[in-house]
Amino acid sequence: MERIKFCWFCRHNDEDFDYKNDKKLRRFVTERGKIVPRRVSGVCARHQRKLKHAIKRARFLALLPYTAEVFR
Repeated sequence: MERIKFCWFCRHNDEDFDYKNDKKLRRFVTERGKIVPRRVSGVCARHQRKLKHAIKRARFLALLPYTAEVFR
């Protein structure tokens, strides 16, 4: 039986999608720099859209990386 996931933002009554808060946004970005999908993070569709825009805005302002640096 699969565990039911609840939206982190709905549960904590948090509507603050500030692109400057990179610590909160890093929870929803992988170590490679990809945005974590809804089915993995458990975020509802409305909050996933807001989260996507905040992450993309933070990337544009160089607060979050687009990709991870891979040293060979």
